[in-house]
Amino acid sequence: MPPEIPEAKIDTSIPHNARIWNYWLGGKDNYPVDQEMGEQIRSFFPEIVDNAIADRAFLVRTVTHLVREEGVRQFLDIGTGLPTHNNTHEVAQAEAPDARVVYTDNDPLVLAHARALLVGSEQGATDYVDADLRDPEAILEAASRTLDLSRPVALMLLGVVNFIGDDAEVRSILDRLIEALAPGSFLVVSHPTDDIDKERAHQVAEAWNERGTPKLTIRTAAGIEALFEGLELLEPGVVSCSLWRPEATEVGDSRPVAEYGGVARKN
Repeated sequence: MPPEIPEAKIDTSIPHNARIWNYWLGGKDNYPVDQEMGEQIRSFFPEIVDNAIADRAFLVRTVTHLVREEGVRQFLDIGTGLPTHNNTHEVAQAEAPDARVVYTDNDPLVLAHARALLVGSEQGATDYVDADLRDPEAILEAASRTLDLSRPVALMLLGVVNFIGDDAEVRSILDRLIEALAPGSFLVVSHPTDDIDKERAHQVAEAWNERGTPKLTIRTAAGIEALFEGLELLEPGVVSCSLWRPEATEVGDSRPVAEYGGVARKN
């Protein structure tokens, strides 16, 4: 049976990233304040919806690769966001029904929907941890109840590192999480960048940070690549999410988006 999940307290007066992302992806788990902010950003940066779609496609391709080609059977997905199509456990367990997935988020609305994330295959396992990326010790302790940290784990950080502005704090968190994982584990990161259109990228951040929560940080491609320090980056390195190993049917349709991603191995 899934663990009991406490009632969540949701503030509908302030736009929140997970709900706005859900709105851009065509979901229904958002409020007027989120829709208003989503439309405000889309009015001067209409490609933001392409970013959201490309980020989800990046998740599908990376998880599929890690399961199919690298033999990964364990995933720790931090900054999960609201359940939508092709969640990590759905992609992983479609390839390997025995895959085990732990989701982590600190958004009350995600917590309220966590039961949807806990419905996985009978052979595998899914769990949800209510915790903040800034507390890696709590995450690791809770995740170890479902995952065997002595075996390879894919650490998924999609669209979440950008909500910690201090590079030193990010480095400390990543070092602690990666240190706890076995050799053969992987780090997967996606992150908004200003490499494609610096002015508009920072316009998005300014508009978001004026009202939204948590606060958003935009990083350069070099800044995103630095997140993988000490790890072996898989080809093609840190690139636009839409260009990370696109399927043959995607070639010709894919175009760069201001959301970069990469996958790296811990040796």
